[in-house]
Amino acid sequence: MGSPGVVWSLPQSAWWRSSHTASNGNCVEVARIPDSVAIRDSKRPGGGVALVPCRAWAGFVAAVARGGL
Repeated sequence: MGSPGVVWSLPQSAWWRSSHTASNGNCVEVARIPDSVAIRDSKRPGGGVALVPCRAWAGFVAAVARGGL
């Protein structure tokens, strides 16, 4: 995962959101970075970013897809 204390500068085009985004704007955006997935609030793109390992993100997405969450 990204090194502690390293701030990733990601171009706007690196962020994407689901095609199932709520019409009220309540969603998150994700971006791939080396060894991790960055997650942020789409309404506060300049706010904090959570970094999770790619394997953890893949497990989360799989659980959502099968209705486990």
